[in-house]
Amino acid sequence: MRSVFWLLGLAALAVALALLVGNNRGTVTLFWPPWRFDVSFNFFLFALIAGFVLVYVALRALAVVRELPTQARRWRSLQMERAVVGWVLDALANQLAGRFVRAQGAARNALQHLQGSTSNDWPRRAQLEALAHLLAAESAHALQNRAQRDEHLQAALRPEVAKASPEMAEGALLRAVRWAVEDRDPEAARSRLAELPQGAARRIQALRLKLRVARLGEATDEALETARLLAKHRAFSPEAAASIVRGLALDALRDAHDLAQLQRVWDGLDESERGVPAVALAAADRAHALMRLDAAGDEGLQADTAARVRAWLEPLWEQFGALEAGQQARLARVFEPELEHLDAAGLARLENLQRQWPQNPHLQYLAGQACLHRQLWGKAAQLLGQARHGLSDTTLQRRTWRALARLAEERGDSAAAGEAWKQAALLD
Repeated sequence: MRSVFWLLGLAALAVALALLVGNNRGTVTLFWPPWRFDVSFNFFLFALIAGFVLVYVALRALAVVRELPTQARRWRSLQMERAVVGWVLDALANQLAGRFVRAQGAARNALQHLQGSTSNDWPRRAQLEALAHLLAAESAHALQNRAQRDEHLQAALRPEVAKASPEMAEGALLRAVRWAVEDRDPEAARSRLAELPQGAARRIQALRLKLRVARLGEATDEALETARLLAKHRAFSPEAAASIVRGLALDALRDAHDLAQLQRVWDGLDESERGVPAVALAAADRAHALMRLDAAGDEGLQADTAARVRAWLEPLWEQFGALEAGQQARLARVFEPELEHLDAAGLARLENLQRQWPQNPHLQYLAGQACLHRQLWGKAAQLLGQARHGLSDTTLQRRTWRALARLAEERGDSAAAGEAWKQAALLD
């Protein structure tokens, strides 16, 4: 369609020229004293057009000649820029391929080209230079050349680079944190994390590194808080997030040095974390270990700690049927020291659970030990005798035989007591 319009336009121009100059007998007189020139109007018109075209072509040619040095400089700058981009791409490709020496050489070539160029009109000169430094630093880190790595890193973190390309500076800081973690230097890693802008510090990649730094520096509380934040942002799968948070909670409980610190750690856990069987059992285990150290001889503190432990284990009784056999055995072990502090309501609940699952050996064991504490010898002997056949945990089996031996001694059956002590000794 455009060609048709051009053709129509040319035809109209031809018709107009034909009408103008076809029968035009006009003349143009030029006076240049003492001369006079008479020319036809058509000749004057074509001469005027030709003169305009000639002047225009001459001016354009002069402009092109004057721009030749600028064009030459632009061409050299373009060739230099292409060479630098090529070297940077080579460095990146070799870095990904694990050819760190070649990657370092390519990055150095790019930097040499950049330093040899005086052109500042490249659109991303600072970003290219920072990327070349960062690739050289990454290769130096892989080659265990920390001095050269730190030199290139400082060059990539110059203020003018951060101003021209904030993303490049943030990426360099994140890489520096990762290098410090791999060097097992938590202080350097924390220092680099502190240099990140507030927005960059909340990104998932930064939080992942923060979690690694916290675990490396054994800052369990910080690691736990960071893991919760990552789980909230779905940085892990639900199963992985639950496993990481559970592991960190267990570490925090194991790191408690006294009962007060243990209570603070427990209060800092979320409600869902407290309901995890492994976490509640670990807290009870640690409480018993610390109570033997901190509360020895202090009956009031022992009773208070026992009440806390029973409160911590409360959710496990509500989900007792869903617990695995190993968790049930561990629950029986950690709850046994609480039997002497158990009140009437707690004893009634334990008996109710035992009636609800009458064949469960762990509940039989706990109910038998509770009866033993209250000197209900006959019922204790019955329950413990039933439990010994179903228990698979060695510790609980040994404790069961010991309890049966004491019961046999109470009723004066020396033969049965000796056999029970023998069975307990064989389990040691």
